[in-house]
Amino acid sequence: MAKLIVLRGNSGSGKTTVAKALQEKIGPNTMLISHDMVRMQMLHVWGALGIEKSLPLMIQLVKYGHAHSEVTILEGILASDDYAPLFDACVALYGDDIFAYYYDLSFEETVRRHATKPNRDDFGTADMRRWWRGKDCLEQVQETILNQDVTLKEAVESIYRNVMGKDQ
Repeated sequence: MAKLIVLRGNSGSGKTTVAKALQEKIGPNTMLISHDMVRMQMLHVWGALGIEKSLPLMIQLVKYGHAHSEVTILEGILASDDYAPLFDACVALYGDDIFAYYYDLSFEETVRRHATKPNRDDFGTADMRRWWRGKDCLEQVQETILNQDVTLKEAVESIYRNVMGKDQ
């Protein structure tokens, strides 16, 4: 049975780092769909055009993951209202096999985390403030909240156990 992991939160939360670590831990046949990769690198679009152009492709990629991968990981800011059709499609495809997580961090914590990343010079605090959305939880599925006290290792281990049904 195909499973979907959704990792969402504001820029600088740690979504991409957790997603990559999970893909490595779960192993082969784990598809990682990074919204930034789709939007900025594959399509080279930003802002409202980024939503318009990336949404149909993201839906197609999730469908592909469902048909061809044991586990699909979908990660990005993915604002709940802008990407509602994507999450509707996820529910239609995966039903109860969706494991959704939302990083609920303070703005200051996301800025602090961003400062530690290799791409820290690509954008700054003003950009992050413009993109900021507080408490942007989904309506379609229940999300487990991850706060700033959850370490990378703890997040990866907890999600892995939940999704794979294993103690470790």
